[in-house]
Amino acid sequence: MRYLLIIGLISLWSVNAGAELHTETIEYKHGDTLLEGYLAYDDAIKGKRPGVLVVHEWWGNNAYSKRRADQLARLGYVAFALDMYGKGIVAKDAKEAGALAGTYRNDRKLMRERANSGLEVLRKHELTDTKRMAAIGYCFGGTAILELARSGAPLAGFVSFHGGLDTPDTKDAENIKGKVLVLHGGDDPSVPAELMTAFQNEMRKAGVDWQVYIYGGAVHSFSNPESGNDKSRGVAYDEKADKRSWEAMKIFLAEIFK
Repeated sequence: MRYLLIIGLISLWSVNAGAELHTETIEYKHGDTLLEGYLAYDDAIKGKRPGVLVVHEWWGNNAYSKRRADQLARLGYVAFALDMYGKGIVAKDAKEAGALAGTYRNDRKLMRERANSGLEVLRKHELTDTKRMAAIGYCFGGTAILELARSGAPLAGFVSFHGGLDTPDTKDAENIKGKVLVLHGGDDPSVPAELMTAFQNEMRKAGVDWQVYIYGGAVHSFSNPESGNDKSRGVAYDEKADKRSWEAMKIFLAEIFK
C-alpha cells in the first residue's frame, strides 16, 4: 500500500511538473491602430478549450489584466487580454487614465468595435472552442464587455467586475445573446443605486438571463490589490469581495460551458 502511494504521488508530481502556461504577446490591428494583446493557456491540456476574453481597467493592458489571463489559463481556458488603447499605451496616472477611458466612454460605437477586434483574435486562435466563449472585464473593462454584449457579440456569457453599467441606448440590450453576471461593490460611488436599478430594468425589459452579486462594504476596483485600502477614496481593494467575486465567476463559467 505504501509503495503504491509513493508511485501515485510521483505520477501526480510528474503530471503537474509538466504543466506550464504558454504565454505570448500578439499584435493585431483595429483600423490603423496597432494593438498588442496577451494570450495565455495551459500547454499540458490537449485540444480545443473554451475561450475567455479579458478587458483591462482604465489603466490599459498592464500586468493586472495579464495576471487575470494567467489565472483563467490555469483553470483550463485559453485567455486573451485585449488592448483597447494601442500598443505600449498604459496610463501613468489617474488623469491620463481618465482621458484614455473617456474617449471610449463618449464613443460607445468605437468601444464596441475595439472590443470586437480583440474578440476576433481569440476567436481565430487554433485552441479556441468558438462554441464556448465568454468575456470578463474590470472597471472600464466591465463597461466594455457589457457594450460588447449589447453589440450582439455571440458569446455564452459576460462578466463585469465593478464596471460601469450605463449605456446610451438601453434598447440595445435586446441584442444580448449570452448570460450576464455583474459583480458589484455595495458602496461603489461610481455606480449609485439609481444606476444599478436602471441596469436591472434594462436587463429585465430585454429578457436577458442576468445576475447581480453585491458585496457589502466594497467600493470601486475592489478586486485589484494595487487599489490600496483607503475606502474613503471610493477606490480600494477588498480581499473578501475579490475572492468571492472570482468564485462567482468560476461557477458562472462552469455553468455556461457545461
